[in-house]
Amino acid sequence: MSSPRHITPAERRARLALRHRLTPSTRAATPEDVADSLVALHGSDPATVFLAVGARLADPAGTVDETARALYEDRTLVRMHGMRHTVFVFPTDLTAVVHASTGLTVAARERASLVKDMAKAGAPDAVWLKEVEDATLAALARRGQATAAELAEDEPRLREQWVYAAGKSYEGVHTLSTRLLRVLGVEGKVVRGRPLGGWTSSQLRWAVAPEHPELDVAEAQSALLERWLTTCGPATEADLKWWTGWKVTEVRRALAAIGAEPVSLDEGTGYVTAGDLAPPAAPAWAALLPALDPTAMGWQHRDWYLAPELRPALFDYSGNVGPTVWWNGRVVGSWAQRPDGEIVWRVLDRTDVGREAEAAIGEAAERLRGWVGATRVTPRFRTPVEKELSA
Repeated sequence: MSSPRHITPAERRARLALRHRLTPSTRAATPEDVADSLVALHGSDPATVFLAVGARLADPAGTVDETARALYEDRTLVRMHGMRHTVFVFPTDLTAVVHASTGLTVAARERASLVKDMAKAGAPDAVWLKEVEDATLAALARRGQATAAELAEDEPRLREQWVYAAGKSYEGVHTLSTRLLRVLGVEGKVVRGRPLGGWTSSQLRWAVAPEHPELDVAEAQSALLERWLTTCGPATEADLKWWTGWKVTEVRRALAAIGAEPVSLDEGTGYVTAGDLAPPAAPAWAALLPALDPTAMGWQHRDWYLAPELRPALFDYSGNVGPTVWWNGRVVGSWAQRPDGEIVWRVLDRTDVGREAEAAIGEAAERLRGWVGATRVTPRFRTPVEKELSA
């Protein structure tokens, strides 16, 4: 039996460049094209969605309007809970796959936790909770979109509060609306709607989730893994387990179901989809990607595109990546926006970063400033170098 083909870091970086639409010739025409190519856009920080799209559009001038259209008018993109109980923006045709493959397990755990916490605090039982839930969904259907405060006007029981973890160092107070809407979100019954402010606002309304078919869990997991591996392969079992949040047995079952091919990577065995051949060489490229960008957060093992010594400067204490500067498939620095709107950047790894790279990074910064305009963007999760640059 022949040995698995070895895929070098250089080939992996070429795949990343072309499949993630980061070279000038591979940039997309619409936000839907971007999301489809990446499978999912991180949505924990609303600004990330727009910045990630803008970095990959051939003409970024319409980034805000076109992305808002896709999210709030055409609903071709949906912001919902997905892998690892994280908020993402998905193509609408993928929502059923995400819900069945990753949402159901999390949803059962979240509902059980809510009922348990309510019981410990002496709050009403699950029957009462179901009444509130039904009334909340009915109110949301009537309103179309609403904030938690607006829904509480129709269903006052959403304002109920109770103490959880009494006597513990992490004791706190729950408001029912916060916990219940989160449960309904992971259950696929509600999704995030329009923000109260501009495109960087974290105050989002809720909306009833679009209807989707109920899929077989194993089939949905295979479909999601194949789609992601097509975009991000090769990846190790550890990468796949981390990205999906699944058990390793589920990852292995899905890999077998899609006929994934093992390959050799510097860090061990990886997998690609069947017949996934080496891509052509990517032309030189530079990009300024936002905090939590799906490319920077795509793999658990990142040494092939991010030097380990850069991590303390580029990540926060919870492991969230900040804004990154890229040159030819590697993270080489960070960027930030100052109060006057200027986009500033710093190269932290000068390996192979010469005049050509400096010029290309400068052009990417001007391109970003051109479409962001007067909007001021501060990442939700601040990192050491981003805070320093923005000061």
